[in-house]
Amino acid sequence: MWVLPFLLLVPNIALDITELLYSPWARITNALLPFGLYLLASAWGARIGRKILFFIPLMVLCAFQIVLLFLYGEAIIAIDMFLNVATTNVHEAGELLANLGPAIVTVLALYLPLIAAGIWAEVRKARVPRRMLVVGRRTGLVVTLLGLASFGLAFTAPDGYRPLRQLFPANVIYNMVEATERTAVSSAYPEASAGYKFHCMDADTVQAYAGQVVVMVVGETSRAGHWSLGGYERKTTPRLEARDHLVFFPRTLSESNTTHKSVPLMLSHLTAEEFGDSAYVAGSVVDAFHEAGYATAWISNQAHNHSLIDFYSSRADDTDYLCDAHPVDDDIIYDTALAPRLKMFIDSQEPSRKLFIVVHTYGSHFNYKERYAQEDAMFHPDNSVAASRSNREELINAYDNSILATDKALDALIEVLEESGRPSVMVYAADHGEDIFDDSRDRFLHASPNPTYYQIHVPMFVWMTDGFASTHPRERRALEENSGKNVSSSESVFHTLVSLADLRLPVYNSALALSSDHYQEPRRRYLNDYDESVPLVKSGLHKEDLQMLDKMNISTK
Repeated sequence: MWVLPFLLLVPNIALDITELLYSPWARITNALLPFGLYLLASAWGARIGRKILFFIPLMVLCAFQIVLLFLYGEAIIAIDMFLNVATTNVHEAGELLANLGPAIVTVLALYLPLIAAGIWAEVRKARVPRRMLVVGRRTGLVVTLLGLASFGLAFTAPDGYRPLRQLFPANVIYNMVEATERTAVSSAYPEASAGYKFHCMDADTVQAYAGQVVVMVVGETSRAGHWSLGGYERKTTPRLEARDHLVFFPRTLSESNTTHKSVPLMLSHLTAEEFGDSAYVAGSVVDAFHEAGYATAWISNQAHNHSLIDFYSSRADDTDYLCDAHPVDDDIIYDTALAPRLKMFIDSQEPSRKLFIVVHTYGSHFNYKERYAQEDAMFHPDNSVAASRSNREELINAYDNSILATDKALDALIEVLEESGRPSVMVYAADHGEDIFDDSRDRFLHASPNPTYYQIHVPMFVWMTDGFASTHPRERRALEENSGKNVSSSESVFHTLVSLADLRLPVYNSALALSSDHYQEPRRRYLNDYDESVPLVKSGLHKEDLQMLDKMNISTK
């Protein structure tokens, strides 16, 4: 009767320690109110086994929360975390779970014995003595009343109190409901967006533009700080560095650290302020180019995940998911396989037809060692994939090898475009970065409820063929002039693609296009878990992140 409430309270105590923004009264409420209610429920009837089994769903939430704290060191289970579970393929999930051994062992040690005791008590029809029930009810009532008093006082804090965001498990249950609603809204996207029109027109009238190719490459889990193209001490991007007409943007940030939001932000005209409900009715860059008369294609090394990304791809004239030809989860398909598919599509089209292609890579998604062929590995040792600080050297070696593999895959795409003989331009931007035990916080992976510098500083570049550069001198010059400025990939990708293709549509904003003379540096924003656009400094960044942004001369305002 007493053990059950205490074990259910473990996440609350942990969150009171990790959440720096909780006020003192919020911390007290987070401990007293749930404990009082748990104890009242535990002492309400004598058949304690039933009570334990009744709380199994809540134990699952507690276990999920504890694992999250092991992984990120802070924050409740976010809406995006539930959505990530729904949109992550089995292979990715297996790679992650294989490296969460200590966390999984901890939650099993906490809750499995309790569940076993509950089953034993129910089979034996064990009953709590009446005297103990009375003590439990009285104690529970007193603690609950104290919790209610602190609940009221919590609202007097300078920043107020938001129980649906700060009180476990109410906040997690609320987030589950929100995630379910977002999934339903996302599933309705094909019908809701069917009538959306950009009213887009192709303004190109120059004959030399005939047959031009515009390619958007979506990178995955790539840290700008590990690209030698941007100054990293290891040579991780030698092929790209040797390319002419390539402009890199070293001060680029993403406005989300999750794929299912960062990619739609890049491929739509919506800013973080506009994202919200509009994302589920607005068209994507694929629709805009289709309206302009381009033949469109989507070539992906990702798995289908029933998110907005899937729906964007379905609007293309030609959709090619490499995993569809290799349905076995254990099959590893390197990003270098994307170039032959790009060549196949280009070769299948009329030479005078303009083409727009989105290429979605697998990039540097964990497990890093599976992102490259062993013969291409340059940095050793790289064999261990155990997610621990003690193993950081090997993780970094494997990660840097994965960036080398990205360099090779992107260079292969460029080679296909050059060999096609068509005037071509390629824009690359990663969706987000990654934590790899970079500082004392021991953070790992991405998509945490609160972002870090390493998760939002992403690589971005524009490359063009000689033929495209010769017919677009103004855009080429603007790209070079803007290369040292602050950039938001979330805001600029769509408008840069539109500008390079010389399309005309009402939502185009030249102030967001990197290839425009009118480009203006963005206000730094972040799309948080509740789809709210907040100033970057209020996104949950810690002092370590702000110091790194300052070191890289990246604005936070």
